[in-house]
Amino acid sequence: MPRGRLHRRDATGRLVVTVTEAAPTAASRPGRATKPRWFGALMLRLHFFAGILVGPFILVAALSGALYALTPTLEQVVYAHELHAPASSTSLTLAEQIGIAEEHVGEEATLSAVRPAPEPGDTSRILFAQDGLAASESRAVFIDPGTGEIRGDLTVYGTSGALPLRTWIDNLHRNLQLGEIGRYYSELAASWLGIVVVAGLALWIIRIRKARAKRDLLRPNPKHTGYRRAFGWHASLGVWVVLGALFLSATGITWSQFAGANVSSLRASLDWGTPQLTTALDGADAPVDEHAEHHGAVSPPTGAANPATFDAVLAIAQRTNVDTGLVEITPPPAPGSAWVVRGIKTSYPTEVDSVAIDGTTMQVVDRVDFAEFSLPAKLARWGIDLHMGVMFGLANQIVLFVIALAIAGMVVLGYVMWWKRRPPRSARRFGGSPPPRGVLRDAPWWGLAAVAAVGAVVGLWLPLVGWTLVGFVLIDVVAGLLSRRSA
Repeated sequence: MPRGRLHRRDATGRLVVTVTEAAPTAASRPGRATKPRWFGALMLRLHFFAGILVGPFILVAALSGALYALTPTLEQVVYAHELHAPASSTSLTLAEQIGIAEEHVGEEATLSAVRPAPEPGDTSRILFAQDGLAASESRAVFIDPGTGEIRGDLTVYGTSGALPLRTWIDNLHRNLQLGEIGRYYSELAASWLGIVVVAGLALWIIRIRKARAKRDLLRPNPKHTGYRRAFGWHASLGVWVVLGALFLSATGITWSQFAGANVSSLRASLDWGTPQLTTALDGADAPVDEHAEHHGAVSPPTGAANPATFDAVLAIAQRTNVDTGLVEITPPPAPGSAWVVRGIKTSYPTEVDSVAIDGTTMQVVDRVDFAEFSLPAKLARWGIDLHMGVMFGLANQIVLFVIALAIAGMVVLGYVMWWKRRPPRSARRFGGSPPPRGVLRDAPWWGLAAVAAVGAVVGLWLPLVGWTLVGFVLIDVVAGLLSRRSA
């Protein structure tokens, strides 16, 4: 323990020096300073390595996601001719519009669904299944409901009816245009994004508690230069978009291949799933997938259908519970199944009610109302729509765009910080040294147990995180052994 000297004079006037033990400081008190230090060091090491190694995946997902967020509005501009038509005082029946579309496509396609014009000035979509289309794709013929003019003939994707531009950007964001194997990238990005954000938030809290100029962690200080400027922007951006980044990570995981399956299993076990509409006339249930708007997991039905029946079932549905303009009418995929009419209005207020109708008796056999969804099912529906930028229209899209660009900016700033911390005049070093190893040596037993438990749960819940985390540890161990040999 540090010693001190006390100078004083005795009764005779002589100078007397007394050696004393200095009072223990916070740093020298056993078991006190180690607790926050080991946790902060662990968060720093996790944030650093995850950011460096997974950063490129997060960067691509953020940039493509920023572009995807604007696609609902971009579609209205790029495909204005197909989506809209001059308003007219006359209106053709659905049967007449279907007849025009069927004559246009000929016998090479089969009628699969109809989406009537939602508002005056909009076109109707007559959807067809056709050989040569990919899974969840349909051929859409756009009809002017007033004159019967064919305004367009395009391939659309999924329940959202995404047009080619949006579909291309969606596939770029979801799988890098690489198909199913490319989905690993987006799952890796979504899974690690939340972990990196949580670790970064922990570091921000530790720093702001100790910082004298706390406002420098809330907004960049223009007087700072070099590494401090990059750090100021990185920390400031992070704290302002932390909730948005966590939201995008959580909702993105639900679409993933491995972690998404775990989410679906959990929802099923807790009875948090979306209510199912009974479409089989023998009483069997047909599954409903609320993610179909994004990835189109449900293939369009095929089969002959009487065009005149579309008008009849729509009228029944409008009297029952489907009272929105955005509607899709689907004929039975096979004998023994019901017609389905469902609302597809995913903007707020959400109107996704649905009804099943027996095409022979014209009786309603089942109905599902969004108002009767459980709260978890409603939150899942709203989470999907917010993530896709359709719930609150352009405002929703702008917020997503800004958050995605901020995430991309933080990734770039992280690499800039790493670059600026490299040793001076060291051409062989690309970046600065990583945080030191051995961060858990000073951790108490309960800290080690908590880290092991959290790691196991995260690894099981987010399999790609577990696998890559094991890879990170192995790389770190090998690097440590090599550095010891070269020392």
